[in-house]
Amino acid sequence: ENKKIMQPFGDRSKVIIEPMLTDQWYVDAKKLAGPAMDAINEGRTQILPEREKKVYFHWMENIEPWCISRQLWWGHQVPVWYDEDGKEYCAASEAEAQSMAGGKTLTRDPDVLDTWFSSGLWPIGTLGWPNDTEEMKRYFPTSVLITGFDILFFWVARMMMMQLEVVDKEPFHTIYLHALVRDEKGVKMSKTLGNVIDPLDVIDEFGADALRFTMTSMAALGGTLKLSTERIAGYRNFGTKLWNAARFAEMNECKPVAGFDPKATTQTANKWIVGETARARAAVDAAYDSYRFNEAALALYAHVRGTFCDWYVEFAKPLLQSDDAAVVAETRATMAWALDQCLILLHPIMPYMTEQLWGDIAKRPKMLVHTDWPSYTEADFADDAADKEMRWAIGLIEQIRSVRAEMHVNAGAKIPMLRLSLDEAGRAAYARNAVLIERLARIASVADVETAPKGAITLPVEGGAFCLPLGDIIDVAAEKARLEKSIAKLGGEMGGLEKKLTNEKFIANAPEEVVAENRERLAQAADEMGKLRAALDRMAAIG
Repeated sequence: ENKKIMQPFGDRSKVIIEPMLTDQWYVDAKKLAGPAMDAINEGRTQILPEREKKVYFHWMENIEPWCISRQLWWGHQVPVWYDEDGKEYCAASEAEAQSMAGGKTLTRDPDVLDTWFSSGLWPIGTLGWPNDTEEMKRYFPTSVLITGFDILFFWVARMMMMQLEVVDKEPFHTIYLHALVRDEKGVKMSKTLGNVIDPLDVIDEFGADALRFTMTSMAALGGTLKLSTERIAGYRNFGTKLWNAARFAEMNECKPVAGFDPKATTQTANKWIVGETARARAAVDAAYDSYRFNEAALALYAHVRGTFCDWYVEFAKPLLQSDDAAVVAETRATMAWALDQCLILLHPIMPYMTEQLWGDIAKRPKMLVHTDWPSYTEADFADDAADKEMRWAIGLIEQIRSVRAEMHVNAGAKIPMLRLSLDEAGRAAYARNAVLIERLARIASVADVETAPKGAITLPVEGGAFCLPLGDIIDVAAEKARLEKSIAKLGGEMGGLEKKLTNEKFIANAPEEVVAENRERLAQAADEMGKLRAALDRMAAIG
């Protein structure tokens, strides 16, 4: 019959696939599946994220007999022997099979066991089973299994079935399934596509810690890990920021002090960083307890980079230059303690750099990896008055910096600031932090006025307000023209994006990652447009 047929080719061998019926060994998997489903249903083992339970049960409830024999050159050989009559003997060894066969001549089955059947014994197989070893007593059952979601039924379910059948125990109490690492567009990495990122090359360029932190920061429950070198470079810079802060502490003789009591600090900035450190520790622990590793990484990033490096290091500079020896000593001890806490909390994610800094800062009785995890709580160290005052100062500094950036005030220029109505608490807070505020916001002078002059931009704060008289400092007309031009250009870009995203053909035909990228660009543009319009409104108020 002259008829064209679809000829199947092997994906790896690239040769024609020719089906051939052969004898195979099977396991009645339905008998094994019941106890493994009961363990999840009864909560003895939990699956995270929860949505993956549906995949687990769908596979278990529809399970077919499991073919466990393979015709390969390697693996665990099937423990079955045949006599001359073809009778089968399943035994742990040939001698045992020989005994069962009554001394007959035996031939072993040449097949090997399915990889997943063999690796299903992993939790007990690595601990000396079937012998009653000390390792089995100490380490089994294990605690948390972390693996990719794509082998939930290939490996995880097999381990559940095998351990419950063989030793009648669940192999772990929690199954944490992480996403696959994809490229920056969300496409699975493939040598064929040429989008593979070699981790060894990344480590050579950016360091292992930067790669680890990047991966952790994206490890959201049920999320997708879209890896890009730009993101890794950003976290490499984060490590550099911490390294520089440690060097600053070293240059200012900030060494750990035996018996230092964080609760005994007297300076507002020192009280504040102690409380912020306790909050960060609580946030990190809560994230770890709920297996939200990305939240732990982001909490650490916010505390280490934002709170410690960006703010506290700057707040500490005038204190370290104080004429009061007690203030200098307290600040040195506080900075050393706060830096140590940063290293301890970061160590599980960035072990190499933190261990190096730990040893560089001071001689220690033990390595960082052997150091106890902190147990203090937010209630132990929080100082509400200090927190409120520092938030007030930081809020004012950020407002001044924002206005300077929006108005294109020269970054190095010192500008005057006017104080409008300000209550007693506000005046006291400013007085205690005047050096910090004026230094970080680059303020040349502060004067009291009853009303804001024409061309001034008002900065509201709790208890009153300040204002910046910028009319004589910037070219108002030129800045207006620049902002209007930027708004018009951005408006055109937004119009093009909106047109695309309202086009049904584009949504239907474009790759999902392209649609998502355009939506993200539109959202970023809308955010930028809001900032530009706010700046233009402020400019209108000036002139």
